Amino acid sequence: MSRSNRRPILTLGVVLFIVTLACSISLGPAASQPPTPDATRIALEVQGTTMALQLTQAALNAQAAPTQPPPVTVVQPTDAPPQPPPTIQPTPTQDLQARMRSAKILAYEDSMGAFLQPWVKPTLDLMGLNVTYTADIGDLLDYLNSGTRWDLIIIAAESRSSVQGEFWDVIVPKVTRDKTALIVELWYLSDTANGRIAQLTSKCGIRFQKERSAGDLSIYTLHPEHPVFTTPNSGFSLTNYVGHWDDKGGDYIQTTGGDAVILAGGFPKRSSDYGLLATCIEGRVIIQTFSDHDYHREDIQALWENYVTWVLTNHFAVMP
Repeated sequence: MSRSNRRPILTLGVVLFIVTLACSISLGPAASQPPTPDATRIALEVQGTTMALQLTQAALNAQAAPTQPPPVTVVQPTDAPPQPPPTIQPTPTQDLQARMRSAKILAYEDSMGAFLQPWVKPTLDLMGLNVTYTADIGDLLDYLNSGTRWDLIIIAAESRSSVQGEFWDVIVPKVTRDKTALIVELWYLSDTANGRIAQLTSKCGIRFQKERSAGDLSIYTLHPEHPVFTTPNSGFSLTNYVGHWDDKGGDYIQTTGGDAVILAGGFPKRSSDYGLLATCIEGRVIIQTFSDHDYHREDIQALWENYVTWVLTNHFAVMP
């Protein structure tokens, strides 16, 4: 029973008690004079009854009151739990280096013998690359026809041996179809410009312009901020030369369209002709039309490391 329902019952009980007491006093014997009621005694009895009823009500209220659950003490940890060590993600440079070391590279270099030491092979060795290397032109053709899917083909034909004709019939489809990267050192473009190499030069967007004399061999960079001159090596120059060859200083090239960019040439401000170094075909191809040994070895090796890094970076961009 609720507290609101108990309160009228208690009040009714008090009223009934007072009425009953009054009746008992007024119905005494008629023959004798009733005693005078003691008002003080009656008041005390009523007060005692009221107090008893209040105590009873208090007891009922105490029983009805819900028992409060004891407070819960939450203990906060003083030390945070140890976190697992963060996972170190490889950087793009680390990924590139790993892919370069696992790349399949075919390199032909004919600079062999006491008078002309190879510079390309030592550069590739220093880079820690996986290279199939040959100085034999017959072996080169066998490797090209082996069915291996090469990531990079290098033709460093400085010793006046001619990679021409059918070689380009095999190499060019690999560049265009298989997205193979290609670096060519080709000082004799004047001899083959109208031959099968035109498959490559037309796709690249360059053509033979004229022969370069063996006089002033300084080469000027036209885009010094380009990765070919900055990544990973920088600070070298081709304006100083040693002049190993005395027959010619290479061949000048000019742009014809495509995406070819002349990176360096015989004049400081000629960016569309008199070129000696160009990149093209999505940056996967480099064509160099001067001879390595006309310049200082440390500069050439720094440049070749940049060549390889540049073309493989672009090769991997289209061959994820």
